[in-house]
Amino acid sequence: MFDLTGHNAVSPTASASSVLKFANALWRVRRPKPFVLVIEGEVGTEVAAPSDYLHDKLLLPEWREAFYKLVDATGLVVCLNVHTQHPTYRDVRGRSSKGRLSQGEYYHHDGCTGPIKPRFVEIRCPIQPQTRGVATAVAPHHDVVKAMVHVLPAELAATAALATQDMSPEALSQMDYAALDHLQGLITRTVRKKLNAEGARSYFRQVDAAANAYFEPWALGESRFIANANSGITMQHRRAYQAPHTGGVANGHLVKRWTNEELLLPGQVANLALIAALCREEGDEVDGERAEGCYLGAH
Repeated sequence: MFDLTGHNAVSPTASASSVLKFANALWRVRRPKPFVLVIEGEVGTEVAAPSDYLHDKLLLPEWREAFYKLVDATGLVVCLNVHTQHPTYRDVRGRSSKGRLSQGEYYHHDGCTGPIKPRFVEIRCPIQPQTRGVATAVAPHHDVVKAMVHVLPAELAATAALATQDMSPEALSQMDYAALDHLQGLITRTVRKKLNAEGARSYFRQVDAAANAYFEPWALGESRFIANANSGITMQHRRAYQAPHTGGVANGHLVKRWTNEELLLPGQVANLALIAALCREEGDEVDGERAEGCYLGAH
C-alpha cells in the first residue's frame, strides 16, 4: 500500500496492482509507467457496476486539492470505470482528415498561445455504444522533444530552419520549457511542410515509441488527468492514429474540461475570459491556419 500523505505516493513502482489510501478509502491502483498512476476503482468494488467515484469521492471539496497535487506530481492520473453525467464536460473539438494533420495530432499543451494555461486537462471517454479506436498519446514534455530530435530524418535536420539549432543531447538537457517550446515548434513546422500526412503520422508514431509515451486504448468510462501547466511534471499529449488514417471508421467520442478552472469550489468564481480564450483556441481549424498559430508555434 502507498499513502498519499507519504513520500512513496508518486514514486515509480512496478506495474503490478497495489493499493492507494486516499479520501478515507482504499483504491486499487497500478503504475504502468513512472509518470502514470491508474486508479481502477475502490477496493471491494471489483465486480460492481461503474459509478461516479470521481465526483462522489476523489473530487469532493475537502480532497480536491490533494488529488490535484497528485496529478501535478505524477504527470498522468487515469481513473477507470467512472460513470458520470456531470454537466461540466464538453465535446472535444477538432477533425482529422486523410490530408493535412489536424491540430490535435501534434504534441501540445492545452492553452498553448495564452499567457495563462490550465493546470491540467481532463479528457474522458464516456460510456457509450461505440468504442474509441484512436489513441491519445501522453508523455513528459522534455521526453517528447528529445524523441522528436532522436527520430528526426537527417534530411529534415539539415533544413535551413533546423541546421543552426543545437540539438545535441547536452543542449537538450539544459533547455528550459521556453527553449523546448521553440525547438519543438521549429521541428513540427518542418515535419508538416516536408512530409505528407501519412509520413508525418509515421514520424509521430516513432516519437511516441521513443518518448515511451502512454497510449493505451481508451476504455469506456475512463478519465485521464494530464498535467499541463503546473508545479510538477509537465506533460504533452496528442491524438495518435496507430495505423494509416483512411477515414470513414466509426469511433466513440471524447469529452474534456479544465477541471481546476471549471469545477469550482464553494466561493470560487470562474475566470470567464480565460475559459473563453481557451475555447476559442480550440475552434475547428480552417485549412490548418489555427494550427499554424497555435500547435505549430511556441507552446
